[in-house]
Amino acid sequence: MINEVKLCDNMDYMKTVPDGYFELAIVDPPYGIGEDGGKFRGKKGEWHRVLEKKEWDKETPPQQYFNELFRISQNQIIWGGNYFTDKVPVSRCWLYWDKLMSGDFSDGELAWTSFDKVLKKFTMCNKYHGKIHPTQKPVALYKWILKNYAKPGYKIFDSHVGSGSSRIACYDMGFDFIGCEKDEDYWNAQEKRYHDYTAQASLFSGAELQKEMFKET
Repeated sequence: MINEVKLCDNMDYMKTVPDGYFELAIVDPPYGIGEDGGKFRGKKGEWHRVLEKKEWDKETPPQQYFNELFRISQNQIIWGGNYFTDKVPVSRCWLYWDKLMSGDFSDGELAWTSFDKVLKKFTMCNKYHGKIHPTQKPVALYKWILKNYAKPGYKIFDSHVGSGSSRIACYDMGFDFIGCEKDEDYWNAQEKRYHDYTAQASLFSGAELQKEMFKET
């Protein structure tokens, strides 16, 4: 099973990939809203533990990014799709993550998809320990996506790996995974998270778990 994150600019990598190579891309690009890790939510050091301020969220990716993403992948799920409506086609299949938040926090997040299916909702609180990235999403969210939108044998791509949640989900479910992360600090952090996790992996191998997840009932 392939599971790796390349320390590189995603545009440089995508230019080397053949058309339609990945069956599914699950990506979380910058939304252009300044969510760069310069502030803490809640008590510092409690449950939102991010690296030092990074100025990576000043603007959304250019149209060329989306063109390349659509070229190398057969289907796409793009978090923050509501910020990219001028760069992606109209879709009836959106995903909604209900974060069970309140007060000044957003109630949830939207993902645009290329699938011709109905809108689906995933519910899980966004307050959890061990965050290493300001826009980190739970591994359980990515597992839910893979269970509902991927098939056995799919190759998965993530252009902005960040904390590595998508990578861990693919490892657990036996999917080949390739990702990109250009910030060396975040790359090192997700490498450590991934290797610490796999060192304590469950008795199920990835292939066995994938077979269990997709077996007919």
